[in-house]
Amino acid sequence: MTHPAGQRDLRILWQTAGFGRLLGVRVVSVAADGLFQTSLAASIFFSPERAATAGQAAAGFATLLLPYSVIGPFTGPLLDRWRRTRVLALGNRVRAAVVVAAAATLVLTGPTGPVFFVGALAAVSIGRLHSAAASAALPHVVTGDRLVSANSVWTVAGLAGGAVGTGVGLGIRHLGGATDSAAALSAVVAAAGYAASALLAATFPAGALGPGRAVRSTARVLIRTVRDLAAGAREVAGHRPALAALAAIGAHRLCYGVSTIATLLLYRNYFTDTGLLRAGLAGAAQVVAAAALGTLLAAAVTPTITRRWSARGWIITLFALAAVVEVVLGLPYRMAPLLVAAVVLGAVAQGSRICVESILQAQIADSFRGRVFAFYDALFNATFVAAAAVAALVLPDSGKSYPVLGVIAAGYAVTAAGYALAGRRPR
Repeated sequence: MTHPAGQRDLRILWQTAGFGRLLGVRVVSVAADGLFQTSLAASIFFSPERAATAGQAAAGFATLLLPYSVIGPFTGPLLDRWRRTRVLALGNRVRAAVVVAAAATLVLTGPTGPVFFVGALAAVSIGRLHSAAASAALPHVVTGDRLVSANSVWTVAGLAGGAVGTGVGLGIRHLGGATDSAAALSAVVAAAGYAASALLAATFPAGALGPGRAVRSTARVLIRTVRDLAAGAREVAGHRPALAALAAIGAHRLCYGVSTIATLLLYRNYFTDTGLLRAGLAGAAQVVAAAALGTLLAAAVTPTITRRWSARGWIITLFALAAVVEVVLGLPYRMAPLLVAAVVLGAVAQGSRICVESILQAQIADSFRGRVFAFYDALFNATFVAAAAVAALVLPDSGKSYPVLGVIAAGYAVTAAGYALAGRRPR
């Protein structure tokens, strides 16, 4: 049962027009992300005529995430000076054009040429900037005492949008016979979604989503980038809860990244269809659906738990739970226990993310918030890329490895213990 205070918070959130519109910008954009990412997965990892090895899977993730991990921190100062309304609107307009170009390349040359990967890189990179801008803008439409509830709704709505986009992408792939043309059609529909999100973002007044000041000269901003990044780093370093939260979520992403690639390989090369449980892309979609259920559960209970307990305590509990689940449900290497594990790990991932983002939003001043969230987003990518590199070295092509599973479980346990120590308030 929802806590009465939580019900009151939800009513107030839905009565806030700015929150509803900003949420709409995110949901439509995330739905388009689901479509585009499904087209990438279908054409690169789960195409019937293309085999996937640990190295190829890691290279695919690294190709999409590494460049933005490198340039991501430099976008933060821009988010703290550019109007975030303009970033949200213009970014998705550009992304729509890039995705259409990538779709055309996919039909003409397939997903192996450099032009296709450059287009995919550009689309994903703009998406990370868009996500950071939206998160930094959220406190401008929600009061500080309702940020946890807002982030929960933010997560659930984003999940729903992503699930719809993924489902439509899978439907197009099924009807199109799992061809590159079907993947290209998914990308074109995704481009339409990006364009719609851009139109909705443009309905905000120019300064409604911050920051408090805006600089028109891009050259001047770029010149000051390094100095501003140093100031942002000092801001995080001066807030121990924020620093500890970033370190914990980075360690979590390392563990989660290796698990993700192992799961991808298991469904691609190890599992076979068993009753209602499917291998291949359909089975991977079942895992995504299970993780989505976990996300819903985490979003439902996190506001109440953190209100009665604390965000720090909930993060520690979630990571400790992940360590247990990796061993108990992962060791059998069967699809049914793995689906249950996906529910729990989905709750761990999203519950901890809600808490970490709320900590950052509450701890960091608005004038620094954009660069901190850009760094946070880049940390997500960089640690996942690091996990992909590790997975390429230690995972067999089947994805099955008892030692690696044990290391992942130990990693979650160490993260829980380390955050428990680092997050303590000084005497």
